[in-house]
Amino acid sequence: MSLRYSFGGDEHLFVECSDAMSLDAFFMSLEMTKVIKEAGIKGITEICPANASFQIKFDPDVIKPDDILKEIRAIEHVAEVMEPVLKTRIIEIPVFYEDPWTHATMMRFRERHQDPTSTDLEYAARVNGLASAEAFIQAHSSAPWFVSMVGFVAGLPFLYQMVDRPRQLQVPKYLRPRTDTPRLTVGHGGCFSCVYSVRGAGGYQMFGITPMPIYDPEQKVSYLKDFMVFFRPGDIVKWKPIGREEHDNAVADVDAGRFVPRMVDVSFDLNAYHADIDGTNAKLEGVLHGR
Repeated sequence: MSLRYSFGGDEHLFVECSDAMSLDAFFMSLEMTKVIKEAGIKGITEICPANASFQIKFDPDVIKPDDILKEIRAIEHVAEVMEPVLKTRIIEIPVFYEDPWTHATMMRFRERHQDPTSTDLEYAARVNGLASAEAFIQAHSSAPWFVSMVGFVAGLPFLYQMVDRPRQLQVPKYLRPRTDTPRLTVGHGGCFSCVYSVRGAGGYQMFGITPMPIYDPEQKVSYLKDFMVFFRPGDIVKWKPIGREEHDNAVADVDAGRFVPRMVDVSFDLNAYHADIDGTNAKLEGVLHGR
């Protein structure tokens, strides 16, 4: 995989692993950031991984831009020969699809949408050649998703679907961004799903809402007491469709400190995944549910 380098001012080096998103590009980014951290290069102050790229912040008074570029290029080969195996976790995220809150929001902003006469789910189904919103929900929730980046706003995960490229769901963003999106909305733009960690502006299509908080700066949520951000790059997510009653019960459990996300530690082998995508996904779901 050929890396592309560019400078951002005199304090940042930006490295692109690919001009297209893929798990291979993500793993290369992950391995490169790991190798760079272990190299202990003087002058590096921060490494920020992204979907298929990463950025290095450095102190130009300690190391010159040309010198850091030489250092990084010199260790490319180390990442290229590393085994693409990741110790991670698979997490079940409940989703109330077609909920009333995102529906009310989408109706307020229909003039900004490609098709004001359809809901976001109906539109997403049509552009993906699926017969109905229900068929799209099935396609969205049937296979796991890989968290490739966390950011843009605090705690927001970008998720990449773990299926072969012809089956990947692709949905364009709104023509113009909304000025409002409910907190914990499950959205989709391009090839990425996301969960809006806070209420705010957004342009992704809105499919539903999860009762499970993923960001808590006050750290009052029981499973966020150690760290305010739930997701981390490399997490694997399996959506679980739920109804209104299950949603409301989960919200009550969160408020009472009883809610515990279903998650299991797993080892993910990228080569084994490429050899048998559906088989790997079935094994991951089996581990999640103790089968």
